[in-house]
Amino acid sequence: MKQQNTAGRLLAAAAVATAVSVVAGCTPAPADNAEEGEIVWAIGGPRSQPGGAHLSIAELWNEENPDTPVRVEALPEAADGAREQQALVLQAGGSEFDVLGLDVIWTGEYVENDWIVSLEDVRADLEGVTLPGPMESSSWGGELWAAPLNTNAGILYYRTDLVDEAPRTWTELCAAAESIAAEEGMDGFIGQGARYEGFVVNWLELFWSAGGDLYNSDQSEVVFDVDLATEVTEFIAESVDDGCFAPGYNTAMEEESRIAFQSGDAAFMRNWPGPYALIADDSESPANGVTGVAPLPSFTGEPGVSAIGGFNNAVSAFSERQDIAKDFVVWAATSVEVQTILAEDAVLPVHVPLYDEFADDPVMQQLGEILQDAKPRPAAPQWAEISLEMQRTLFEAANGQMSARDAAEQMRTFLEGTLNG
Repeated sequence: MKQQNTAGRLLAAAAVATAVSVVAGCTPAPADNAEEGEIVWAIGGPRSQPGGAHLSIAELWNEENPDTPVRVEALPEAADGAREQQALVLQAGGSEFDVLGLDVIWTGEYVENDWIVSLEDVRADLEGVTLPGPMESSSWGGELWAAPLNTNAGILYYRTDLVDEAPRTWTELCAAAESIAAEEGMDGFIGQGARYEGFVVNWLELFWSAGGDLYNSDQSEVVFDVDLATEVTEFIAESVDDGCFAPGYNTAMEEESRIAFQSGDAAFMRNWPGPYALIADDSESPANGVTGVAPLPSFTGEPGVSAIGGFNNAVSAFSERQDIAKDFVVWAATSVEVQTILAEDAVLPVHVPLYDEFADDPVMQQLGEILQDAKPRPAAPQWAEISLEMQRTLFEAANGQMSARDAAEQMRTFLEGTLNG
């Protein structure tokens, strides 16, 4: 696709926004008091900055609800900084914030700290029109605690000039990688294999696609399968050794992966949707015009399972305007106008019917299908510690620094400890 389609335009903006977020400076501290009748929406990220989609959403609400306006309190663009600023107010029981923009992995922590209120009473307003993965990320202990705002998902990029169709299994992908290496001298698959959160996401996508999981549906029981985890980790190690995974896989983050694929060094890539537009705009790239996107492979032939990212909106337990705040978060999740604003600012919407608007755009249609089965990382209160433990054990095993079975057994023990206090 040489031309830049709807997805290309949207995802180009996403790439710019990501770059801006890296260099942005500090944001103002929260105001001590809101105006009478006003609700304060505390959310980070580049779209809360001047000209961003979150301000446009607030303006739309204010036009429709002039007696109960919303004001965006722009938190730091980096997730850690935004969470820290919210936590400072919430730990003090402050009522400065009414609506809290949460990263999808913060839900459990905020619930366990009694920082947000249940939204179970508005579940019916959200179900059916909101993608199931984001709904799952908004839940904890079988109860709904937030309303999804926007989402993201991992996808497979592949070269349509090198393979007739996207590989459905990892066996097919590795066979294609071997053939392409012999004929074209190119590397195979590149993803996010460096020792950071990206490795955890990539490992979980493999584990989920093999039928594994960390916890049961309400996160009350560990269901981590040691044998399956061992096999998945050994697969990564073997794929690095035999060349199915590109050299440098275990040091690559998102940007390194994109550069490898865009420069023609790798035939397959796991990444977020953003690189698509950059490739479509790069006329010098060997991948320009010959890049396809598809669900991630699995071990069974069924479509793989993608990890999701994004923002959810919760209502502060300390808000003095909880009823209005609830109305706002439901409206933001279900309003076609709001979700269109997000889509036009290169954010994947959570509103299922909106994907019908992109019926002629194969990339957005593919993303809509992938998002139906995408999964969030567990919204556990201890997620930061869980992620670090996965990096300590599973990353080391995937790189030959410890036994894959030992790593899996240690991971199972650690997960059980998260339930035992």
